Amino acid sequence: MLPLVEAWRARLRTAEAMAELVRARHMVRHRRFASWRARLGSAEPVDALAPNEEALRLASHLARHVDRAAWRMPGEWLCLPRAIALSRMLRSRRVPHALHIAARPAAARTGADDLHAWIDVGPVRVIGDLPGPWAVIYRAFA
Repeated sequence: MLPLVEAWRARLRTAEAMAELVRARHMVRHRRFASWRARLGSAEPVDALAPNEEALRLASHLARHVDRAAWRMPGEWLCLPRAIALSRMLRSRRVPHALHIAARPAAARTGADDLHAWIDVGPVRVIGDLPGPWAVIYRAFA
């Protein structure tokens, strides 16, 4: 069992993820993409060192908190708000990452799950692992 302090830290991270999810959903629903895409990061790759094991561990840990928060909150929490929430959490901890927004190629579209978003930390996808061919339409580096 986790010590009491660690249990509370985990709860606070999940609460932070909940707040970031709400902010991300509001931004996506009520603002045009052109007005909020600059908040996602730079469209140009950031010169950063390859992430170390600690950065990957932290990113995976925070991704679990985002998923846990989405599971506990009412409504459906799609991949884009989850990716944005995780991106904000990683950026506040100075973990270099890339947020991808993509669409399925025209020949592979089925009407469901034709758009997708995910976060990569180095070569590792930490949230939004959905198989299939994807054509990246926007990529932000932070």
